Amino acid sequence: MCGLGLLAATGTASAHGGSLAGGGRESLTIPTWLFLSTGGAAVGASFLLASFVTDRAFIERIHGWGRPLSGEFERVLGLVGQLIGVVGLAAVLVIGFVGPTTARTNLAILLVWVGWWAGLAMTTYLLGNAWATLNPLKTLADLLPTLDRSYPDRVGSWPAVAGLLVLVWLEVVSPLADQPRLLASAVAGYSVVTLAGALVFGPDDWFTQADPVERVFRYYGRFAPIGRGEDGLRLRLPGMDLSTPRLVDGPDEVAFVVALLWVTTYDGLVTTPAWRDLTTPLVEPGVPPHLLYPVALAIGFGFFLGVYRLAVRLSSDISDTYLTPAVLAQRFAPPLIAIAVGYHFAHYLGYFLVLAPSLAVALASPFADPATVPTLELPEWFGAIALTSVIVGHLVAIWVAHAAAYDLFPARLQAIRSQYPFIAVMVFYTMTSLWVVSQPEVALPHL
Repeated sequence: MCGLGLLAATGTASAHGGSLAGGGRESLTIPTWLFLSTGGAAVGASFLLASFVTDRAFIERIHGWGRPLSGEFERVLGLVGQLIGVVGLAAVLVIGFVGPTTARTNLAILLVWVGWWAGLAMTTYLLGNAWATLNPLKTLADLLPTLDRSYPDRVGSWPAVAGLLVLVWLEVVSPLADQPRLLASAVAGYSVVTLAGALVFGPDDWFTQADPVERVFRYYGRFAPIGRGEDGLRLRLPGMDLSTPRLVDGPDEVAFVVALLWVTTYDGLVTTPAWRDLTTPLVEPGVPPHLLYPVALAIGFGFFLGVYRLAVRLSSDISDTYLTPAVLAQRFAPPLIAIAVGYHFAHYLGYFLVLAPSLAVALASPFADPATVPTLELPEWFGAIALTSVIVGHLVAIWVAHAAAYDLFPARLQAIRSQYPFIAVMVFYTMTSLWVVSQPEVALPHL
């Protein structure tokens, strides 16, 4: 709730996290309908290929492959990681409040948006979840006393769902990427709320259930090739851990996965010309612009969740199974994480590369305020990487859902039939994501 007060106090917002890069998406030179239909057809074809040329033994070999990586230095690396996380939090707070006021030279701005939300998030699904160790609030919470009140089971992960939506709304509509003092205040407010929750309910329950950031990185980490198993760190094939049973447990966790997928889409959607054209007729008669963004966020989340639940009900009917729709919803939600990964990579890779030199300069001289800062110029063909990552994320999602179906249903045709509604939903998600990525990026309208 601290962030809501900060937003109200700032008045009109000027940018969101992606504004630092200064560039943006470029429009395609091929017809949009051809591009989108090709992407959707690729997803559908991958489903047919996975369905008819694989068997259970092959799937088990793929998902069961792994190598142990734990070593004697794991504990030492953990302590170093905790120290780095605490130092990073201190740097954001100190330099955010007393450092340069220019966004592109302030280390707090660059560290949060370029180093953390773009760079560290990408390493989480490309390598492994280092945030589980780096998280400075978890380190501090472990040092503080706790009241150890019982966390209410009925509440579950719904605070994390609401927290994720609120955080992304603030990231989009508020000038957190432009005003270091405001960003430091928001980080301080979030830290207070998080440590208070850990103090009341204990760090384990709070970070497992209620903290949205911890859950985002935990889910992203399940896509990564390096993860923690019963015998310590283990190397595995990327995305294969998403087929693990009970990775998503309950309607609240299903809602969080769908929210994660939706907010990655929403973050790009509001910078498209289509959003500007849609909202202009509403703003001109006097509808408050600040009202449109949270309403669109809530409606879009409800729509994405409704489409997924419809697919679950159709899958239950088509597969003629004794399994309840709730069980199917939980089992087939993790593949959506692969889609969110693909879109996050598409949305933030270029942003990270462009501003990485600026981050390096700010790290070397955190209190300096140079007139110019270095940035990287990306080649024209770079946009193809973003489009490819969206497709790859959806292809991995198709495979993981296929593996989950074989694990759930005894008959092969029953498993294949159960996927028909989910494939339709994934094609819809694919074409939506590709459409957003293919649109030229414009400044947030009316803010």
